[in-house]
Amino acid sequence: MSSALPEVTPPQFALTVSCPSARGIVAAIATFLADKGCNIVDSQQFDDAYTGKFFMRISFESQEGKSLSVLSDDFTSVAEGLQMSYDFHDISQKMKVVLMVSRFGHCLNDLLYRSRIGAVPIDIVAVISNHLDYQKLVVNHDIPFHYIKVTKANKVEAEARQMQIIEETGAELVVLARYMQVLSDEMCQKMTGRIINIHHSFLPSFKGANPYKQAYERGVKLIGATAHYVTTDLDEGPIIEQDTVRITHAQSPEDYVSLGRDVEAQVLSRAVHAHIHRRSFLNGARTIVFPASPGSYASERMG
Repeated sequence: MSSALPEVTPPQFALTVSCPSARGIVAAIATFLADKGCNIVDSQQFDDAYTGKFFMRISFESQEGKSLSVLSDDFTSVAEGLQMSYDFHDISQKMKVVLMVSRFGHCLNDLLYRSRIGAVPIDIVAVISNHLDYQKLVVNHDIPFHYIKVTKANKVEAEARQMQIIEETGAELVVLARYMQVLSDEMCQKMTGRIINIHHSFLPSFKGANPYKQAYERGVKLIGATAHYVTTDLDEGPIIEQDTVRITHAQSPEDYVSLGRDVEAQVLSRAVHAHIHRRSFLNGARTIVFPASPGSYASERMG
């Protein structure tokens, strides 16, 4: 009596490509993958007529067991002929992420939970804060917590320590989960395309303190949030995700804050999801964000 061998799942990879628009790009990529024993399971593309650039993301199985390094090396001949920037990614590898937070904890709590159940599959390698409010929470998740006080006098030293943590942990992404300090131009430039921020969408109408109270006093009927890549232009980087929630005259200023808190957490998690699955591409001051691949929202567990 023979026992059946366990079914082996082929390695799951993704290929991301950006290049000048040209004829034959899709055919060249599809032919290459087929010749290397790979099966495409999901493919999305966009040809930007305004910038003349082409963007593509492909999920595929390496059915003959070709490794990422072999595929990447062999793809060079295809890429050079079409002036491509490209990367091959192992879908099973979780991206290393550093979270930064101040005193508003809703986005931090949301990402900790989504990470724990696998809904946003990231490896949170550190949490950095300029306050101690969430130290116990973070430590209870077995995540290193770094308290770095920031003042006008020590801002340069504090940011140098932050960068040291980011580099030592090997973090590929930094998420400002309501971190209420302005980053320097130097840090923004060094981390281009690798820092995501979240804020309410009342800008530029309601700046400064208590934007939700200002919105209430003006009778605003939509509350929204924006997640974007951080640049040297404060709160004006390329937008990844946005959403809104409707309100009425019956809501109080406290309702505005509560509803705003919820939409901020949802928008930030969706932006992080897009980035870690390599669905988001910088396109000048804009972004190209492809829809999620089938199965990429599935959680490992419910709680």
